[in-house]
Amino acid sequence: MSERIVSWHASPSKPRFTPPAGAVDAHCHVFGPMAEFPFSPKAKYLPEDAGADALFALRDHLGFARNVIVQASCHGTDNAATLHAIAASGGKARGVAVVDPAIDDAELDRLHAGGIRGIRFNFLKRLVDDAPKDKFLEVAGRIGRLGWHVVVYFEADILEELRPFLDAIPVPLVIDHMGRPDVSQGPDGTDMKAFRRLLDSRDDIHFKATCPDRLDPSGAPWNAFAEAVAPLVADYPDRCLWGTDWPHPNMQDAIPDDGHLVDMIPRIAPIADLQHRLLVANPMKLYWADYNI
Repeated sequence: MSERIVSWHASPSKPRFTPPAGAVDAHCHVFGPMAEFPFSPKAKYLPEDAGADALFALRDHLGFARNVIVQASCHGTDNAATLHAIAASGGKARGVAVVDPAIDDAELDRLHAGGIRGIRFNFLKRLVDDAPKDKFLEVAGRIGRLGWHVVVYFEADILEELRPFLDAIPVPLVIDHMGRPDVSQGPDGTDMKAFRRLLDSRDDIHFKATCPDRLDPSGAPWNAFAEAVAPLVADYPDRCLWGTDWPHPNMQDAIPDDGHLVDMIPRIAPIADLQHRLLVANPMKLYWADYNI
């Protein structure tokens, strides 16, 4: 794994869609810089540096006001790069950490002071070797006092297997990329119906209506994604979030134009009220609960 990879567009287009004032890119990452923040020896990929300066330049180029920086698997449980980016944002970023379940409360408090507002559990076998559900539940039980939530990343084929675990998590949930449904099945496909059953099982589950580049094999302009996801956003307007997923981990063979990703927003949230909930109200409630908008 010696060759470092680039998974982001060098010069993304300016989107035609203008996000509403205060819009939040609620799913993005930073990589390194490696010289300052080394990657985990367990990392399944070795990216080129994609640090805070590049992220914030993209934020401004796309017309967003804030970022939620999600700890990337290549950094393991060392959240230093994410915390550094949050600190460099001038209050315009919050974060989601990946932690060793044995983390102590003092370290959780330190992460909170650094702008972390949730922890992520990853069940993608190609990215992580071990996902101990019992230990995850134990640490999930200790973050409620901070007002945090749990972000869960999984693929659609293990949703039913995960249901008892998800049901047992005692804090709000955010599901990355809608649990990666097969959007080619359409809005009433098996995967989307199963995901709706999960959403209907409790009212504190949010989801990220994200990653057409990952989920729609038809390619840009990702029509299958738009058709499958727009009804979900319409039916759960107070539960949806959106993000670029920059710098698009593991997408080096199909790098999306971030401007085109932003132009998906009005296709899945066609009216201004929906756009405001998706991009401002919902992420602010989760990540800036202490901030009056």
